Amino acid sequence: MREFRDPFGHVDWDEYEACAVVQPGSVEEIQAIVRLANEHRVLLWTTSQGRNNGYGGSSPRVRGSVVVNLRRMNRVLAIDEELGYAEVEPGVSWSDLYAAIQAGGHRLMLSCADLGWGSVIGNTLDHGCTYLPYGVDMSAACGLEIVLANGELLRTGMGAVPGNRAWHTYKRGLGPTLDQLFMQSNYGIVTKMGVWLVPYPETYMPFWVRAWNDDDLAPMVDTLRRLSLDDTIRMVPQVCNTLIYASLMTRRAQWWDGDGPIPDQVIDRMARELELGRWMMRAALYGDAAVVDHRYAEVTAAFEQLPGVEVWGTKTTPEHAKNLEHPAERIQAGVPDLAMNMMTGWYGGEESGGHVGFSPVAPLTGRDALTMRDLMRGLIEERANLDYLGALLMVNARSFIHITMVLFDTANEQQVRGAYDTSKLLVREAAKHGYGEYRAHLDFMDIAADQYSFGEHAYRRFTETIKDAVDPNGILAPGKQGIWPASMRAWRDG
Repeated sequence: MREFRDPFGHVDWDEYEACAVVQPGSVEEIQAIVRLANEHRVLLWTTSQGRNNGYGGSSPRVRGSVVVNLRRMNRVLAIDEELGYAEVEPGVSWSDLYAAIQAGGHRLMLSCADLGWGSVIGNTLDHGCTYLPYGVDMSAACGLEIVLANGELLRTGMGAVPGNRAWHTYKRGLGPTLDQLFMQSNYGIVTKMGVWLVPYPETYMPFWVRAWNDDDLAPMVDTLRRLSLDDTIRMVPQVCNTLIYASLMTRRAQWWDGDGPIPDQVIDRMARELELGRWMMRAALYGDAAVVDHRYAEVTAAFEQLPGVEVWGTKTTPEHAKNLEHPAERIQAGVPDLAMNMMTGWYGGEESGGHVGFSPVAPLTGRDALTMRDLMRGLIEERANLDYLGALLMVNARSFIHITMVLFDTANEQQVRGAYDTSKLLVREAAKHGYGEYRAHLDFMDIAADQYSFGEHAYRRFTETIKDAVDPNGILAPGKQGIWPASMRAWRDG
């Protein structure tokens, strides 16, 4: 059972323990499980691969639930090179889909997450970020199949028309569009999904932008916004502070063994010696060689207007992307990797390193970037006594997600508790500045949902009205992202 709990909670915590795990191998088995659970009022918590690291892993929100793990449903059901999409089951990881694309000789690129072991469906349903053009606004998914709480099977969009071949090519249908209702919700169990793939461009060019001063973040972000709005950059760039990249290359003890967070003078030394700067952006260009050359010239001219900021890139092809040295350059070409997992060992090493993910959304302005940085760093250093590892993911040309990696040693209960308590405080304090979480850890889903309070929590009332209609017994993932069935709301409000 240990595999199906939060890998980064303290070993003695059992608040979110499941009572059992079932691993169905087919849609029919899921339907049977759901019908039986309805009959006996058994609570179910669905996971795909069961990773979700930093957000609670496979642990259920309600202790004693049965985890329905879909890892055995691991077939790539179709890859259509002509139309550029695949159809997958929940147990298919990014690495699995990449391998299937390569094995079939398909000239298609996959917009994948940083860690290749995660489920394509599971990551998508939680709005996980990917980086190729279809990563913008998490737009790769098209057409779902879902087992509902009563055991019925639903197909969204054009999939509701028997034999319709546009199920995974057209995102709408007749009437309301339903795909998004099953993302970050608890209205059903997704069993199939279409995912759009990118045809090989002639040229792939990953590039980097490095700034040496902490306050350079603001002009970097403003410049990036302009380049994204005019479509020069058509993907999801990521801007990371020194400690993010240092955690992928070194261990904390190599730099600092004193009390408290690493001081600025040490971070400056790390920035110089590791050639990371205080902020470094990874991004990429795709297209015909002439188009890429033109866009790279625009990128270089725009960023090099900023004092001390440097730009460099590597022009290559999708076929050769797997040979690139830096994992980020491979990931931006759809080649999955596990290198980013090294980050979790910053405090506890491979054996006991862990993290909590805190990830609010903000408008893509330099002002908001600095406000976020100051708020996150201040609370993490002062309240948790931990280092601030921050990254900005530009999920579209107008918004970014501030991914804050609150790292700790899971063997140190005081440190773990400080990280979790500070993360809850961050949710509340960010909301005071008008920022809401885009995805919440299991331990503070309710707190995150509480911040969406316009109209005396009209949003929550609406989502819970849907919950009561489609799952009247409240058996599917109660509490997921703060959505509770009627029978458990008194328990939540407790």
